[in-house]
Amino acid sequence: MGGTPAQEIDVVQAVVELAGLSVRFGKREILTDLRAALSGRTLGLLGPNGAGKSTLIQTLLGFCPIAGGTARVFGHDIRQHLRSIRAQIGYMPENDALVADMSAVTFVRMLGELSGLPARAALERAHEVLFYVGLGEARYRKLGTYSLGMKQMAKLAQALVHGPRLLILDEPTNGLDPSARQRMLRLIRDIRDSGHMHILLCSHLLRDVEETCEEVLILKQGRIVHHANLEKERSANKRFVELETSGDEGDFAQALAQLGCACTAVGAGRYKMVLPEDFDLRAVYRVAAERDLPLRRLSYRRDTLEDIFLKAMEGDPKRDELRLGSQI
Repeated sequence: MGGTPAQEIDVVQAVVELAGLSVRFGKREILTDLRAALSGRTLGLLGPNGAGKSTLIQTLLGFCPIAGGTARVFGHDIRQHLRSIRAQIGYMPENDALVADMSAVTFVRMLGELSGLPARAALERAHEVLFYVGLGEARYRKLGTYSLGMKQMAKLAQALVHGPRLLILDEPTNGLDPSARQRMLRLIRDIRDSGHMHILLCSHLLRDVEETCEEVLILKQGRIVHHANLEKERSANKRFVELETSGDEGDFAQALAQLGCACTAVGAGRYKMVLPEDFDLRAVYRVAAERDLPLRRLSYRRDTLEDIFLKAMEGDPKRDELRLGSQI
C-alpha cells in the first residue's frame, strides 16, 4: 500500500508471544495458561463462540486485567509497555465504532491524530487510505449514510491510517455479501503481501482464515487446542489419498502398510492413506493387481483447515494439555 512505512518484518522475533496468559472475570476463568509464539505474517485466531478469542484480543490491547502470566507484542510486555504496543497496532473491531454524523475523511483523520500522527499527515493519510479501501469517492459522505460493506471498509481504513506494524481484524467480513467479502479478502491479502505489517485475523469463517493466513491458533473454552503453521503443513510432502476398490481384500490395507503407507479401512472397499515422502504411487496399483482387485477411484486430498478445526474441537482441552505436558 502506497505511503505505508516500509518496516522490515523480523521473521525470527515472535509477533505475539503468550507466556502462561490467564484472564479471569470474577470467579470465571476466561483464558487459561495460554502459551504460544506466533511469528507468521498473517495469524488466524479461531474458535467457537465463547472460546475467548475476543478476550484475547482485548487483553493484547490492554482492556482486560491479567490474572496470571503475560503476553508480549514484538517483544514488549503488555504489563509494562502498553502505550508503545498500542502505537504499533491498528485495530478493526467487530462492532461498529463509527461516529454517524462525521464524514469518513474527518473520522479517519481524527483516529490518525489519536494514534500520534501530526494533523497535516493525518489528513493526508486519511485521504490515501480511504482511496486504498475503495471509499475515495464517498470520503466526504457522513458515515451514517454508509452501507454495511462501506462501514466495514471505513473501519479498515481507520485501522490502517497510522501505518501500524500489527493489524488486528476482528470478523472483518461479518455480514458482507459475497462480492464485498471478496473485496475485503483481496485487501487483506494485498496488505499481507506488501510485507509492511503483520495481520492477526479473528474470524469464525474457516475459509477466510484458510485463504489469508499462514499460521493459526485455535481456542476452545479459553485454552489452546491447536497451533499450526499452515504454510508448513501445506508444503509438507505427506499426501493424503482416498481409495475405493471393487470388492474387499482382507490384507490389502496391511500390504500397503508394509510399503510405509498409513492406511485405514473406512468401509467396504474404501481406504484412507497417508503416503510417505517420495512414495511411488505405482506401488499401490501393483499391490491391487497382485490381488486382482480393481480400483474404482483414487483421489488426492490434503487436510483442510476445516479438518484441523474439527479434530481440535473433538478433544478435551484439559486432557490435551495433560497429554502435551507429558511429552515435554
